[in-house]
Amino acid sequence: MQKGRTFAEINITENGPYIVSGRVPLRKEIIAIGSDNEPQKWLKAEAFKSKKTYALCRCGGSKNKPYCDGTHILINFDGTETADNASYIEKAKKYSGPELDLLDWPELCASARFCHRANGIWNLIKKSSDKKMRKIAIESACNCPSGRLVALEKNGGKIEPKHKKGIALVEDPQAKCSGPIWVKGGIPIKSSKGFYYEKRNRVTLCRCGASSNKPFCDGTHISIGFKADKKPKK
Repeated sequence: MQKGRTFAEINITENGPYIVSGRVPLRKEIIAIGSDNEPQKWLKAEAFKSKKTYALCRCGGSKNKPYCDGTHILINFDGTETADNASYIEKAKKYSGPELDLLDWPELCASARFCHRANGIWNLIKKSSDKKMRKIAIESACNCPSGRLVALEKNGGKIEPKHKKGIALVEDPQAKCSGPIWVKGGIPIKSSKGFYYEKRNRVTLCRCGASSNKPFCDGTHISIGFKADKKPKK
């Protein structure tokens, strides 16, 4: 091991926070809406001070968000991990089009809605021989923060955004809520049970505390109106 070198990793603690090590950059990113009133791109927002190690709240109740303040203990937070640890390729369904294919694992959906553009990415895949439709389909798949959707070239090659290792705290003004913790660049995520989840270029972790697919986001933050900047009720 090279002296002084740090390796990025996220450790999920039992019924507690995500411990992030390796001086992983942390910032907010905002879902921006296009002319069709659907999510179209990401806007970078506030960057947090660099830290070698930090603990991110995953119960949704911290008064010091995005960081943990121990509230999970006071509220008896149940952070039991229930997500399927199968590989993506094993679980994803394949949709075929003339110029592009699409892989889709619905259980990973974080409800970011980039797939809604132009009547839906599944429709776009069918029309991928059209250059404009192909372009929108690729953008839609690559903007999916959870990695639920992955566009494929017809030779099977994945089309992935070029993400450096980093974490983004998603804000969703259209849905009037705060979204998940967006993990980028293949950062290893270790379960509280001791195993590692499949390393992927992009995944979303729950930060409202209410997902039924922990540690991953399932879009529940929208239905409960989770707001990271709102002070919890006393």
